[in-house]
Amino acid sequence: MTPQRPLVFAHRGGGDALPEHTLAAYLRALADGADGVECDVRLTRDGHLVCVHDRRLNRTSNGTGRVSRKTLAELNELDFGSWHAAAAELAEEELVEHTRLLTLDRLLTTLCERNRPVRLLIETKHPSRYGAEVERTLVETLRRYGLAEPSPASPVQVTVMSFAALALRRVRALAPALPTVYLLEILPPGVGRGRLPFGARIAGPGVGLVRSRPNLIPTLRAAGLQTYVWTVNDEPDLEMVLAAGADGIITDRPRFVIDKLEDARPV
Repeated sequence: MTPQRPLVFAHRGGGDALPEHTLAAYLRALADGADGVECDVRLTRDGHLVCVHDRRLNRTSNGTGRVSRKTLAELNELDFGSWHAAAAELAEEELVEHTRLLTLDRLLTTLCERNRPVRLLIETKHPSRYGAEVERTLVETLRRYGLAEPSPASPVQVTVMSFAALALRRVRALAPALPTVYLLEILPPGVGRGRLPFGARIAGPGVGLVRSRPNLIPTLRAAGLQTYVWTVNDEPDLEMVLAAGADGIITDRPRFVIDKLEDARPV
């Protein structure tokens, strides 16, 4: 186990307890003690960044088709949460925050208004029909909130993530001070020896990759890099990444992970 407790990030807000990418999920995760939250962003047809993981709407809403072909107004008409088991237990006045589309603007506003320290991981999804416009719009949005350059005075600290190395290059060009995470499902050449592209200082390996490459995290740490591992949802995987020395844990079950970390603390 690392000497310092790893950071715990709620993956898509913590989609185990409540519908993913809903404001209610994010607020629940923070109330449960998560150090940070993670979201995916996609561009709508009219240029708005929305928090939706899949390219298509079918899995997480009552709509169909591609997110990129819809306007924000069209997406706002959809239900993004009633499919989740937790929705059946909600009172009618609670349904809006549990089923409404979440825009990045709304998430940023909510986190800033809390005025409490929180880390926000934002993954830009590629391939996208809008290409580099995703990163341009993201950086412009962060600038409006004063978040494009990390500042100790800001309660919200943003890190941008992507599986696409070119996306990280665009972020570095547009906002050089923003920290970035290179997400990994497989191991590209050089990364296993501690080299990340375009100034990234954090590797984001999937838990399956960590399982198949037991020396990956120690090697990256020896090269002076941090590691945020996704998506860690059960006890054996949690024990594995803790033993390897992960700096951050991205999970659908933030409350579960936090409880396990508390149990493991020396008395």
